[in-house]
Amino acid sequence: MVRQAKAQRILTHDQIWVALDRLAERAGLSPSGLAKRAGLDPTTFNKSKRVTADGRERWPSTESIAKALAAADSSIDIFARLVDDEAGDGRSVPLLGFALAGASGAFDESGFPIGKGWTEFALPIAEDSRSFALHISGEALQPAYRDGDVILVSPGAPIRKGDRVVVKTRAGEVTVATLKRRTAKALELQPLDASKAERTIAASDVAWIARIVWASQ
Repeated sequence: MVRQAKAQRILTHDQIWVALDRLAERAGLSPSGLAKRAGLDPTTFNKSKRVTADGRERWPSTESIAKALAAADSSIDIFARLVDDEAGDGRSVPLLGFALAGASGAFDESGFPIGKGWTEFALPIAEDSRSFALHISGEALQPAYRDGDVILVSPGAPIRKGDRVVVKTRAGEVTVATLKRRTAKALELQPLDASKAERTIAASDVAWIARIVWASQ
C-alpha cells in the first residue's frame, strides 16, 4: 500500500490513482496501456481494480508505480507533482544532455525538441509550453555554468541585449553566450568566459536562438 507524505501531508487513495491517470495521459496512453507497457497485467491500473468487491480501497504497489514511471520515461519527482492537488498538470519540460544538443534530429528547424534521447525535468518555475532544459556536462561553460547544472531554455521568451542565449547554427553547432547585439544581418555574441573574444555569426547561418531563463545553480 502506498501512503506517502508530501509537504507534511498524508496522500489519499484518490490522489495516488489520479496521479497514475495523469501519468498515463502524459505518456499518451490509457491506464491499461500504461500497465501493459510497464510489463504489468493490463488491468492493474483499471478503475475497477481500485476498490475491492466489499468496498475496501485497493492501493497500487510501490513496485507497480516504479514500473509505470519507467514505462512513461518519468521520475518520482514528476509523480510527486502529479499526485499533488495543487500541482496542476505537473508541468515539466524535455531535458537533454548539452553534449547531445548539436546532434542531428534533436530539434526541429524552429528549435523545438524532437526525436529520442529526451527525458523530463520538473519546472521550478512556470514557463511557456515550448520550454526545454539542457544538462551541462564538463567544464566548457565555466565559470557561468558548472558540470551538473541544468539550464532552462525558452524559445518563446523575448530576447534582449545582455541575455544569455543558446544559439544553434545551420551547421549544427550549439553555442551558449551572452547576446551583445542582434541585427538583421548578424548576431554579436560574448562568450561566457569574458577573456575570450567576441564572436559574430551571420544571421543566415543561424538556425535558431533562444533565451536561457533559469539555471539550477
